[in-house]
Amino acid sequence: MIDIFHAGAIVLILTIFLCLYRVLAGPGVENRLIAVNTIGTKTIILLVLIGFIYERPLFVDIAIVYAMINFIATLAIAKYLGRGCIC
Repeated sequence: MIDIFHAGAIVLILTIFLCLYRVLAGPGVENRLIAVNTIGTKTIILLVLIGFIYERPLFVDIAIVYAMINFIATLAIAKYLGRGCIC
């Protein structure tokens, strides 16, 4: 059963690298923002998987905090791109 989670973690890491390519070579700022948000979401899932594999429930708490930071940062950047300021 753990082998399935290891395979899932490897697939997630590979898709994170695909999103990283989109961040570096994206056609526009909006596409890069979406790719960074996707990387953050996949990192959250990866943290939960690692916590499950190594039986560390603390990783779930860390993933929740990282999810909140990722969400707030994405909103702030989107607001900045839309208005030109965060205010």
